[in-house]
Amino acid sequence: MKRVMTIQDISCIGKCSLTVALPILSAAGLETAVIPTAVLSTHTAFKRFEFFDLTDKIQPIADHLYEEGFGFDAIYTGYLGSFEQLNTVSNFIDRFRGDGTLVVIDPVMGDNGKLYAGFDDDYVAAMRRLCARADIILPNITEGALMTGMAYDPDAPEEYCREMAEKLLALGCKTVILTGFCPQAGQIGFLGASRDGKFFSYSREELPRSCHGTGDLFAAEQVPGIELAGMEGISVEIEVAGDDIGVLEMILCGEEGIKVVLRHIVPAEEQLHPEGIRRAQDRSDIPGILQLFQRQHPADLIQIRCGG
Repeated sequence: MKRVMTIQDISCIGKCSLTVALPILSAAGLETAVIPTAVLSTHTAFKRFEFFDLTDKIQPIADHLYEEGFGFDAIYTGYLGSFEQLNTVSNFIDRFRGDGTLVVIDPVMGDNGKLYAGFDDDYVAAMRRLCARADIILPNITEGALMTGMAYDPDAPEEYCREMAEKLLALGCKTVILTGFCPQAGQIGFLGASRDGKFFSYSREELPRSCHGTGDLFAAEQVPGIELAGMEGISVEIEVAGDDIGVLEMILCGEEGIKVVLRHIVPAEEQLHPEGIRRAQDRSDIPGILQLFQRQHPADLIQIRCGG
């Protein structure tokens, strides 16, 4: 079983940070280790909350894990509440990063065009240096603007997001997934870019409300998706239920019986398109498969099955 370390805060009440990351990673069949950076009575959308800083506990925990010889297949960070925590996490990555360790950084520090309270330009510069060392970073539009020096544009059109993604890649990370992308009015999603010059995106209808912790949830979903996409074996099963409806099921099979099953209920003639089948059978293009079918069928059911 693969082991992931996630480093971020936890709220006693409120669906954000570790509260959402831990069940998602665990449900995906990943052994999830945690280092809480702070404990909050509620998340920060409440008028008042209690905050207990755990900065001075992170290094002793890391020392003990190192002494015990633990290693991690992925290191995933969320909210880091101080300049000191950024430095401590950077040292943690140096210490525990192996040849195959995936490093995912969610640079939580602002929204709606503004830095969160308690952060300043020095913090942004330090976060920029941390992101440069990541395999994948997951900033929102505000965080992307802060790290690139671009003006904040809440409309976030495609050309603007592509330029921002390219500048973020120039920091040194391998892949950028930029949330808050708005390809047209009334839609919201993400736009990604990799150092090989490829772009990918996904969007759907924007709901008329804002929910605290959605960025944390999105970030947590990426880690098992990427880790499981590297598993051995992929098979394609097709069932046709009637003249015009079919089910395409792609199964990624991994160690210890873990399976990721993507089911697509689509018109049978579209489902059987040779290009779709070719891409599904080509294990080297798994990211392309996911992008292709998520773009064409955003309402499809995606299931993660553990243990066979």
